[in-house]
Amino acid sequence: MKITSVDVIECKPNVMGSVICVRINTDEGISGYGEVGLSYGKAHHAGVGIARDFGQLIIGMDPRNIEAIWEHIFRTTFWGMGGGTVINAGMSAIDTALWDIKGKAANLPVYQLLGGKTNKKIRAYASQIQFDWADEHRFLTKPEQYAEATRKAMAQGYTAVKVDPIGVTMDGVWAREASNPNWKMRGKLSNEMLKIAYERTAAIREAGGEDLDIIIELHSYTDTITAIQLGKVLEPLNIYYYEEPVHPLNVDSMLEIHRNLSIPIATGERIYTRWGFRQFLEKGAVQVIQPDLCLAGGITETKKICDMANIYDGAVQLHICGGPIATAASLHVEAVIPNFLIHEVHEGAIKKEMRELGKYDYMPDENGNYEVPELPGIGQELSEKALAEATIYTIK
Repeated sequence: MKITSVDVIECKPNVMGSVICVRINTDEGISGYGEVGLSYGKAHHAGVGIARDFGQLIIGMDPRNIEAIWEHIFRTTFWGMGGGTVINAGMSAIDTALWDIKGKAANLPVYQLLGGKTNKKIRAYASQIQFDWADEHRFLTKPEQYAEATRKAMAQGYTAVKVDPIGVTMDGVWAREASNPNWKMRGKLSNEMLKIAYERTAAIREAGGEDLDIIIELHSYTDTITAIQLGKVLEPLNIYYYEEPVHPLNVDSMLEIHRNLSIPIATGERIYTRWGFRQFLEKGAVQVIQPDLCLAGGITETKKICDMANIYDGAVQLHICGGPIATAASLHVEAVIPNFLIHEVHEGAIKKEMRELGKYDYMPDENGNYEVPELPGIGQELSEKALAEATIYTIK
């Protein structure tokens, strides 16, 4: 079997940005899909470009030699070993597509090729409820709105939610875009901000009851001082874990926060490959790792990262903030690893326009659990509608 062409697929923009996928085609008529994890933020064009660049490297190669192709890109592109977001995003998409091909060729779901199921059910949580949990994306300001968003998620079966309690100002503006000088997230939080964060989170706790797991997300907007300050205020609300409380690559700051709080610390969506995660695990700075399969190095590298974390008793919540290909591929890894904790369902992923990108509409059941796709490969492809509306670049 040989790779004959690579399609880089720039999907029509939606609430999450413009999802970028690759489709690797072979001389035996089998194609595989992967996703470049750069649909959100400001690296979209770089994501398309790196997929086109790396696609040129693999024409004529046997797609079943996944490790060899991963090493080829990593070792011979000069930039591969330097890593970084864009480089690893391109590698991730190609790697995932290769696993999809291998599963289809063997007529097996990818999880079987990775070692079989350890987890029969994949527990999921509702992520980013500061944007509500509904068809409309909006910024919530009042505690009662946070309580209502929690009830909406729980009505769909979710037993855990994630919120950024200071991500939205009382003016209804996303914090990183706020011009309000009183909404300062570094240096020292004001008493007003601490009160708002506590009341929003307390409303979630009251609406969800004591059995609801609450994850706090800070998007690394806070620094060491403010993260500790806020964490101590929220500790009495029994927080499940504390995500990206400080710069995502500053291991010593993360460790200092961990030493000052009883809440488990989580990070990883902006950390790539085993080399990136190593110091966080060796120093015990994080207790929950969050690699993004579409950024960290694909299925091949993400599985290795998770296995490495298991040595240090690190739990795994894969970061998922993309399209249907990202979700399906992540489910296969989560099904296999013994240190799986919980699966992320982003608020943007429940929107109709995002769900329509996939050929199959995988969502959690009434108990908030996913079934892992049983189709050959990753069990997901782009829909005819998505392909018809996309811009496609073909490398031969």
